[in-house]
Amino acid sequence: MHVNDIDLNLLRLFDAVFRARSVSRAADTLNMTQPAASQGLTRLRALLHDPLFIRAPGGVQPTPKAQRLAEPVRRALSGIEEALNETAAFDPGLSRRTFHLHMSDSGEMRFLPALMAAVRERAPHVRLETRRVPREQITEALDTGRIDFAFGFLPTVKDTRRVQLIRDRYVVLLREGHPLAARRRTGKALLAAMRELDFVGVRSHADTLRILQRLGVDDRLRLVTDHFTVLPSIVQSTDLAAIMPGVIARGFDRGYTILEPDFPLREFTVSLHWSRRFEVDPGNQWLRELAVGLFSGTD
Repeated sequence: MHVNDIDLNLLRLFDAVFRARSVSRAADTLNMTQPAASQGLTRLRALLHDPLFIRAPGGVQPTPKAQRLAEPVRRALSGIEEALNETAAFDPGLSRRTFHLHMSDSGEMRFLPALMAAVRERAPHVRLETRRVPREQITEALDTGRIDFAFGFLPTVKDTRRVQLIRDRYVVLLREGHPLAARRRTGKALLAAMRELDFVGVRSHADTLRILQRLGVDDRLRLVTDHFTVLPSIVQSTDLAAIMPGVIARGFDRGYTILEPDFPLREFTVSLHWSRRFEVDPGNQWLRELAVGLFSGTD
């Protein structure tokens, strides 16, 4: 078989299916219908005389031949993309590009106001759109272009380019006038007093729940919610305590008390992640340099 027999779009489809381990998810990332993706995969199978992917629980698994082809195909596509991007100009004053950003709700609170203000000033027609992605899919979403950047404390996300933005620590948020806050305990006494509290936890921030487990107070968890944004009103109207990032807690209006016990896992780093595939893309370079300039070294 000659390379002229292969449509470049079939290689993009192969790469997407290999990464996603699913024809339907690959079709979504390429903005194709599933029937069109299935037809393209059938053509590629006939050209390569191999099934390439076989059905498996939750999707498909690559054949040995597909495994051998995956890395060369990925390198070839990346090389073509980089070569094209080297000559693709990005003028922030004129661009109407949409950048897709993965952020948690607390990340949106921390980063979006300043980032949007800077983008509006420098690139008035550029659009930002947050797109929450499961952590185990972030690398694949960056590599396929489904998202352009991921902001967050993402220690399990591997094989990306990244730069540290801020160092933060988890603190305990209480309502002003909470009985525990009035005792002014410190050190080990404060840590021991944590066992007297009842807590509200955030499901999407598993580290806060792990802290409660390490403290041995997970049996005192009285409410679990999906987002940090609801915590201020819950804390203010109850005696529940919330473990949350200090930089977010300190941004709330008056009416709260912040405690900083020396509990485990409290230190963490928030980074900006992007894909090696798009590192030389001028638009990608522009937005990440803007973000680093705004947030790197801040708290």
